[in-house]
Amino acid sequence: MISRPRLQTALIALALVLAGCGSLGADPAGKTDAASGSPAFVRLLSQADTAVAGGALADAGRLLDKARAIEPDNPDLWVAIARLRYRGGEHLTALEAADRALELGPDHAPALYLRALMVRDAHGLADALPWFEAALRADRGHADAWAEYAATLGDLGRYGDMLDAVRELAEVAPGDPRVFYLQAVLAQRGGEPVLARNLLERSGMAARGVPSAIMLEALIHMDQGNHTSAAERLEALAARQPANARVRALLARALLLGGREADLVARFAPEIATPEASPYLLTLVARAHERLGDRASAAPLLERAARGSAAAPVVLADGAGLPALTAGLRQAGLAGDWMAAQTQTRTLRAQFPASADIALLAGDTRLGSGDAASALEAYSLAARVRRPWPLTRKAVLAYTRAGDSIAANTLLARYVAGDQQNISALAALAQSLAQRGEWQRTGLLLDHAIALGGANDPAVLSLRSKAARALGQGEDAARFDAALADLRPAALVQR
Repeated sequence: MISRPRLQTALIALALVLAGCGSLGADPAGKTDAASGSPAFVRLLSQADTAVAGGALADAGRLLDKARAIEPDNPDLWVAIARLRYRGGEHLTALEAADRALELGPDHAPALYLRALMVRDAHGLADALPWFEAALRADRGHADAWAEYAATLGDLGRYGDMLDAVRELAEVAPGDPRVFYLQAVLAQRGGEPVLARNLLERSGMAARGVPSAIMLEALIHMDQGNHTSAAERLEALAARQPANARVRALLARALLLGGREADLVARFAPEIATPEASPYLLTLVARAHERLGDRASAAPLLERAARGSAAAPVVLADGAGLPALTAGLRQAGLAGDWMAAQTQTRTLRAQFPASADIALLAGDTRLGSGDAASALEAYSLAARVRRPWPLTRKAVLAYTRAGDSIAANTLLARYVAGDQQNISALAALAQSLAQRGEWQRTGLLLDHAIALGGANDPAVLSLRSKAARALGQGEDAARFDAALADLRPAALVQR
């Protein structure tokens, strides 16, 4: 059984991921800053921004063409072009436009802020900090930059620095609802759910439907034992964001804690049938089966979960919420028909040559067909725009299959340095270090992963026990062995 403190830590790690999850509405294709220039130029950029917000991307493009004819070297123009291209899926040419904006305005705050968001997506949290800081030096009153800078610091676990940034945000934009939202995050992280709830209500962001504000609200409800209320909010959010694994995992936990085992089993039955189902979700559904008295259904799920982070990544995942345009190639890949998958990918790349998403799919189909070197070429292209953990994990696998363990280990270490709150990445790096006999560093990484909620991953506990024995820490090894046994059903332990 998962203890209360361990559960709380796991849920905090699960839900309070600030940057890049919609908490503050920041993405490289977000709203353009107020532009400077001639009245006609500013009017065209404003109209283009309105068109983008309404989904009229072609109209926005025509408006920006007119603005370009008036002031072709205005960095605000190229920031707007970058955002439009990004929104339209032309990720690689969006990077080119962002570079052009910086060439024209090296100290232009909106261009620096846009680059900060792009660097955060492509290179990680830590690498983005200097860009946010440069944007704030250029314009101390840039509220969006302060908010996202604070969020990035929070994701890095630098809560004191995050608080300082929130105070700066409150000074430059005292009425900004993100001030209260970010304070609510800090309060919840500090174990003060009542204060967190009051601050979140003052922000109004959950009431307005901001996704991660809803997640925070659900977490607060769960921390106070209101699991039904939490599940209601998460079910509505999951309907809006069916591809958001973080939301689904938190919903599954809310259903289990709320005693809705049958609902949990029914809702997540399709997902746990897929090979990419997470160990966390498998464990939750297994526990629901156990509570319903169906140990026969629980045992195989726990066996799959026991492989935990040690399992190889699914090369071409499928699931709810993914674009219908790519459904055919995903199904072909999962069926092992890599030739058909590659044919469909080539067609998509011809249609969308600047899309990082299609480049990622191209890498997946090449890796699935056994061409690791070619897969790395496609992955490197996709990583210029976004480098999430699933992409990094597959790139590590590709380097390993290509026989370049040094590059694989370097990529792992670099990812963890930029995202120190990712349990799966910490576990993967720890496994790599353990293979080289670096037990002290292995133990430190795993202790950090366990503190974040990794105590629910059997592979993490098993490796931590092994590290403890290698370091001569017999009592610690026994403690981790006991925690590992607690995750497994009695029938499996006795076998």
